[in-house]
Amino acid sequence: MIELEGVPELIDPVMVAAFEGWNDAGDAASTAVAHLDREWKGEVFAALDAEDYYDFQVNRPTVWLDGGVRKITWPTTRLSVVRIGGDKPRDLVLVRGIEPSMRWRSFCNEILGFAHELGVEMVVVLGALLGDTPHTRPVPVSGVTSDPDLARTMDLEETRYEGPTGIVGILQEACTHAGVPAVSLWAAVPHYVSQPPNPKATLALLNRLEDLLGLRIPLGELPEDARAWQVGVDQLAAEDSEVAEYVQTLEEARDTAELPEASGEAIAREFERYLRRRDPGGGQPPGGHATESGDAAYLRDTSSGRTRPPKPIRPETGPGPASGPGSGRPGGPGTGRPSSDDRDAGDGPSESSHDGPDEDTDNGPDGPSQD
Repeated sequence: MIELEGVPELIDPVMVAAFEGWNDAGDAASTAVAHLDREWKGEVFAALDAEDYYDFQVNRPTVWLDGGVRKITWPTTRLSVVRIGGDKPRDLVLVRGIEPSMRWRSFCNEILGFAHELGVEMVVVLGALLGDTPHTRPVPVSGVTSDPDLARTMDLEETRYEGPTGIVGILQEACTHAGVPAVSLWAAVPHYVSQPPNPKATLALLNRLEDLLGLRIPLGELPEDARAWQVGVDQLAAEDSEVAEYVQTLEEARDTAELPEASGEAIAREFERYLRRRDPGGGQPPGGHATESGDAAYLRDTSSGRTRPPKPIRPETGPGPASGPGSGRPGGPGTGRPSSDDRDAGDGPSESSHDGPDEDTDNGPDGPSQD
């Protein structure tokens, strides 16, 4: 039984979720939800029981000191509510956690229970996958859904992926079967520089979320971090002639594939985003608020900060992905063909890994690599 006595009645709520692990290349998706939570000052109001869904030998709890008192942070999934101010205020229910180790159906049912009790109108799940995409080009972000009507009205891809999937794909299908509109947004992360963080991919996901929901998201230092990340990777790639040559090959493939796409629709999206950001009132939008009714023992993650971009990984087998389902590399399995457009990010990682579009995408959004 879900009780939400401390949560006020929400205004046009949308649930935005991301999960660390297989569906989170470069930590891009989980960092995007963490950014929303931080910028709009969300407070955790509920957390799932870690005992039900996590193997603590896989995702270990951490011990820390608070004024000399030892405390434990358990790996789990937490929910917060933030209110976005403005002429038309609305609420976001933020779900951030780790891909569960077990009982995925019960996990999704519990998330859907919160969505039902809070009156959530739509669920948006963020993911990131490894793809054959150059770090020097805009990050491809694809939007996919299992709902044909939603695909038509919101200009999304209807997923036809078949194959292994992750919690992002399972949650999306659970929403569809429960009659809750659900969308997955996937960012394609260069497989040769897959280590987190990847602020450029995080920024791309937030921009696409803005377009999808018609919001203005305060970006803080994220654009600057994204530029610094790209400059750092440029410098490191230039130190290795093989990597530099490989990146050039990806750039040529991407540019050739996208020639027909450099058209009005992409330009119109950028112009609309520019207009939203002009902020006629001057200054950032009012900060959100959250209510808290959960147990204080559920502690907020404190790990954050920037790291220097890692050295690009020299491709060992040519233009194919540098990692696969069996690899232990952060971000999950690799991807397939070179990126061509927004569908590159598909519904999840590559043909053999996500649950997303299986057409000419780098990875079907709903597949294993990041799903």
